[in-house]
Amino acid sequence: MDNDIRQLRTDRGWTQKDLASRLDVSRQTINALETGRYDPSLPLAFRIAEVFGLRIEQIFRA
Repeated sequence: MDNDIRQLRTDRGWTQKDLASRLDVSRQTINALETGRYDPSLPLAFRIAEVFGLRIEQIFRA
């Protein structure tokens, strides 16, 4: 699943560690999400959308 997490994160000046802390996941999880090696669970996708103030559809693409 394609996503805009890396762009959204860097636009805000956050490191992977910063975002991981906000989402209560590991930095490795953020890296895996950004590189497309991991698709988030629905609850995590909702938390990601909330952190960025966007809808899930604005972040993730099939």
